[in-house]
Amino acid sequence: MPANMEQDGIHIRVGHSPDPDDAFMFHALTTGAFKTPGRTYEHVLLDIQTLNEKALTKEYEISAVSIHSFPRIVDDYVLMNCGASMGEGYGPMLISNSPIDEMDAKTRKIAIPGLDTSAYLALRLAWGEVEVEVVPFDEILPAVKEGIYDVGLIIHEGQLTWKDEGVHLVLDLGVWWNEKTGLPLPLGGNVVRRDLGEDLCLQLSQDVKRSIEHSLENPEAALEFAKSWGRGIDDDTNREFVQMYVNKRTLDYGPEGREAIRLFLKEGQRIGMIDAALETDSIEFIGVE
Repeated sequence: MPANMEQDGIHIRVGHSPDPDDAFMFHALTTGAFKTPGRTYEHVLLDIQTLNEKALTKEYEISAVSIHSFPRIVDDYVLMNCGASMGEGYGPMLISNSPIDEMDAKTRKIAIPGLDTSAYLALRLAWGEVEVEVVPFDEILPAVKEGIYDVGLIIHEGQLTWKDEGVHLVLDLGVWWNEKTGLPLPLGGNVVRRDLGEDLCLQLSQDVKRSIEHSLENPEAALEFAKSWGRGIDDDTNREFVQMYVNKRTLDYGPEGREAIRLFLKEGQRIGMIDAALETDSIEFIGVE
């Protein structure tokens, strides 16, 4: 499935989430802030669970995916060494509509953003078998607040806004993982389709890295662009959330980040949620310098 060819070169579709950190990362590519000779980019915004599903059919040349879902597409996509979303001692949170402890929360039905999300794998690593129901990520916090669900697993900017919604924190999975391993919690990554060929995959990875660098070096315009995807958050919350998930590790996983991904997937294998045949130590990262 080759990339679409146009008169001006190759047309690349980039699937990513409609949230502030992805919008910040891809701002420069979205707005044409730098030239990409022979390559044009189209941005497709979908929730992360849908992106995970689209990757199974090789829908997009570049896509954000959950690290949890990556083993299912490893034959068709390679991880870029840039574009990481990793929780540095923070991450997806389990919240409740009344003050309850972990033992009690484990017995309730939990609203989750998707079975293929890294948040769900982290939940299973922390709590084992639990009853869950998939709910669109932006509906989980309101549903818990309204009492539709007793417990919910929140991602994206909800990790900052939950305090203002009258709900209660049960467990921060990023804190749990960091205390257990000493490593950041792998959540999302960017992948590029292998059938494009190694040279083009590397070039596309460099374009994405350059876009991230441009936004980090020119944050005000990128933050204003990112805010439009933050579902009503204010400037300070927008900046805080973007800084949580777009940083030096987003430019380069580094040895620790790559180790974290391999360990996360090994732990998934241990509980039977990741294919045991996956050779985690052999996972490639394109663009490692």
